[in-house]
Amino acid sequence: CNGCSSKLTDNFLKESGISNAEVSHVSRIAKIEHSEEIKISNLEEIVTLSGFSIGERGFDWNDKKTWLISANNTKWCLIGCSIGEFGTLAYYTYSGVTLGLEKWSAIWLFYLLLPLINGLITSIMLETIILMRDQMDFKNALSTALGMSFISMLMMEIAMLITDLLFTKGEVGLMPIAIPFMLIVGFLTPWPYNYWRLKKYGKSCH
Repeated sequence: CNGCSSKLTDNFLKESGISNAEVSHVSRIAKIEHSEEIKISNLEEIVTLSGFSIGERGFDWNDKKTWLISANNTKWCLIGCSIGEFGTLAYYTYSGVTLGLEKWSAIWLFYLLLPLINGLITSIMLETIILMRDQMDFKNALSTALGMSFISMLMMEIAMLITDLLFTKGEVGLMPIAIPFMLIVGFLTPWPYNYWRLKKYGKSCH
């Protein structure tokens, strides 16, 4: 009834970070607006403690707003990862240090993995700088950056590296013609995962 809807709305609004709540007993849907990250489990607890039950949630792939937010998050992840990966691969090409290496040898694998590692590092560094720009101190900014999704970053790094290797035919280096393709593949590969993670758990990669 309307009384039940009002009760649950009031309980949602008592939670820190929730700016608006709209509960309908007709549709059995509660729409929540929040200014800070809130776990789904916290929202579910408010519902159950208010004396109500939760039906099974069907996953929705058609939320345009979540696609846009996850696209923006993926974009920043791509920028951060690209700095380290492209920089390392470009150095290989410029210096010629990897030319003629035997494929799948230990040294070839080392040079192959280094761009991935450097990409992860620069992505974390960029996120730390962005968070500090938003008035967060260095320790908390670094901790938050380290808590970002490494799965998303690894998917991105690996996809870009494989694309580059297809252009270079196995040589560890960077072909300028491959860069736009690497960026497109690097963006598209983790984007659905970032959407799923944001939609299901309220967590973003950046």
